[in-house]
Amino acid sequence: MNYLPLFFSLGDKPVLVIGGGNIAARKIRLLQRAGARIHIVSRTLCGEIQSLVDQGSVRHLDTEFSAVQLEGVPLVVAATDDQALNARVSELAQAANIPVNVVDAPELCTVIFPSIVDRDPLVIAISSSGVSPVLARILRRKIESTTPAAYGALARFAQRFRDVVKSAISEENRRRLFWEDVLEGPIAEKVMAGREAEAAGMLQSRLAGLDTQGLGEVYLVGAGPGDPDLLTFKAARLLQSADVVLYDRLVSPGVLEMARRDADKIYVGKRRAEHAVPQPEINQLLLELARAGKRVIRLKGGDPFVFGRGGEEIELLAAHNIPFQVVPGISAANGAACYAGIPLTHRDHAQSVRFVTGHLKAGGVAHDWSQFQSTTETLVFYMGLVGLPEICEQLQRHGRASHTPVALIERGTTADQRVLTGTLATMPEIVERECPNAPTLLIIGDVVKLHASLAWFADQGKRP
Repeated sequence: MNYLPLFFSLGDKPVLVIGGGNIAARKIRLLQRAGARIHIVSRTLCGEIQSLVDQGSVRHLDTEFSAVQLEGVPLVVAATDDQALNARVSELAQAANIPVNVVDAPELCTVIFPSIVDRDPLVIAISSSGVSPVLARILRRKIESTTPAAYGALARFAQRFRDVVKSAISEENRRRLFWEDVLEGPIAEKVMAGREAEAAGMLQSRLAGLDTQGLGEVYLVGAGPGDPDLLTFKAARLLQSADVVLYDRLVSPGVLEMARRDADKIYVGKRRAEHAVPQPEINQLLLELARAGKRVIRLKGGDPFVFGRGGEEIELLAAHNIPFQVVPGISAANGAACYAGIPLTHRDHAQSVRFVTGHLKAGGVAHDWSQFQSTTETLVFYMGLVGLPEICEQLQRHGRASHTPVALIERGTTADQRVLTGTLATMPEIVERECPNAPTLLIIGDVVKLHASLAWFADQGKRP
């Protein structure tokens, strides 16, 4: 290990920066976030630094660098394109035992700037010891994508109760186990959902030795259209914390694999006219599991509030005062259309989009078809595979041209995605011949014409 990782307190301390260009500006932004007072030594300044000088947020020394400027500073940064000057700054700083960073010259540095994931006050630093800053930034992005912004609030919550917990639990190991339970359990989830008062009450009750099993919580989570990479950060985090996961056939295996390994997984899938678990029983199961103190995820394909019956499921929970959260997901319409290269709106083709169910409660597709006749509106039918012949017939019967473009997207956003295109007149025959399987999405309108030219680019964009 060539460098010892340390976190340097710079609050209201002077830091000397030699150089006034764009590279210096990047370093200054980071130093200011740490609360440092910046002294800049440079004859010329880039626009960003000049703006900071004009605002009075940094001090500018319009002179050449000299050793006397090092007096009283705890850190020096050399960020010029003059290699000889950078080397001189490094030599003088090291002679004075002052930590020095020279941009893009690790051999001249006694300290280096890491890539940072900032969830203040939680800070994660990644360094390649100056060998490959790009690799460090790539790793930072990976960590950043799995570290919720709300971790900062969780750290502040822990700080708030640190002394209280220490006073109540004197034995160090028991205290550590207590904090692990708090920071990985339902109390933490309350904090990250912005319900800090509830979290504080739960923590204090637990410290008092009260029975805090009580009610669990239900998370109604949108699993998106299939590709696990389309899950929201919050959905991925909750999947790692839930005790029980209820899922249906629209949830892809890749998404389900992101659940906690030891969580109970209960299949409650449905097919047309074939329910593994009827909806009222699903609602009741959510209620009973929450009453047993479980953290329960109801994982639903797409978005739970877009033809997902999410509203029905939380009605019973609300009636019995069961805490719940709803986590939106990318709807099938958005995900499948993007991966197929079909914009749902386009200035030249469609100025609005309408989402329509292709399967009504009574089992048919009875709509007021006269509402669907605008040629500047895209129609998106969910669950329309079985009803497709009637959909195409009714739209033509009520005035839509037979040559209106139609796309049927099978298993959208997954590796098995397939797109069938045709018209209102030809699509029923195409579907009969190709035999696509659910889940499918039906897009009707002139925007479908763009599929031929945009599909390849959309496909490249979704490749890992």
